Amino acid sequence: MSRPLRSSGTASAKSITIQELLDLKRDTLALELLTPGVPLDRRASDPDVSSPGLVLAGYTARVSGGRMWVFGATEMAYLATLTPELARENLIRLCSYDVPAIFVTKGQPVPDYFLEAARESGVPVILSRRSTKEVYRRLKPFLEWALAPSTNLHGSLADVYGVGLLFVGESGIGKSECVLDLVERGHRLVADDLVLVSRRGNDILIGRGHELQRHHMEIRGVGIIDIPTLFGVRAVRQQKRIEVVVQLELWDAERGYSRTGLEEDETEILGVNIPRVTVPLNPGKNITVISEVVAMSHLLKYAGVHSAQAFDQRLKAHMKPVREYLEEDYE
Repeated sequence: MSRPLRSSGTASAKSITIQELLDLKRDTLALELLTPGVPLDRRASDPDVSSPGLVLAGYTARVSGGRMWVFGATEMAYLATLTPELARENLIRLCSYDVPAIFVTKGQPVPDYFLEAARESGVPVILSRRSTKEVYRRLKPFLEWALAPSTNLHGSLADVYGVGLLFVGESGIGKSECVLDLVERGHRLVADDLVLVSRRGNDILIGRGHELQRHHMEIRGVGIIDIPTLFGVRAVRQQKRIEVVVQLELWDAERGYSRTGLEEDETEILGVNIPRVTVPLNPGKNITVISEVVAMSHLLKYAGVHSAQAFDQRLKAHMKPVREYLEEDYE
């Protein structure tokens, strides 16, 4: 069963302005704006960047709108084989597909007709002195990070034996206290109370804390504590992949809880299904040790060892002779 995890904010598809991109990647990609006066408030929302390819030859049947284009040596060499009028016409056709910006790599000279076509369409042209390969290598991962779908979750995220455990539950249930105990046992805090979650690729969820929070925790009755100051810098990490959701809730005698582990539960975060373990709380239960067992059990499953299923198979194999005997007993 998969139910979406309730978030404290709405999931958002991000965008970034060309001005922000220039400010953040100007030095890394050795960028230079070739079209001063063209507004830089155009927004890029597609993390993919690609070569215009056949679009320069007039084939536009499969053009993706809203995408930034990269002109390498091959594209510029092809434009040089066309008359300036035809090349300009093809560039204007390309820019009509809501192009946020055009990158020209290797510090290549850009013809006047190229810049005129871009200005006429209001598309910034950015020159990079890096190679085409280097522009792709650095720009695409940056855009995937900057434009990743994201949301905010109320919970606590810890790294337990290398497994990202996201503790969720009602306010005051004991999420922070559980994570604090884990930190004291040598595990690492990622975020407390507010977890910023972003999706990378199709099925990877990365959680981190708010930059202003800086690994502080609120412990009721004690107040705000600084984890790296108390336990050292090894007690924290900046971000972690979320791999298991641990749902903490008060014991409910009317509810049936999993006792064998054969019934596996899931929850959905940003369209990604994540394993969920529901732990009922009652006096005397050592939730910290249980959390460590949850992490180790996940590692075993990742290695192909499912303890509950293995036990179930051994039990069935042991019962098979008895079943066969009873099936053949006609008395």
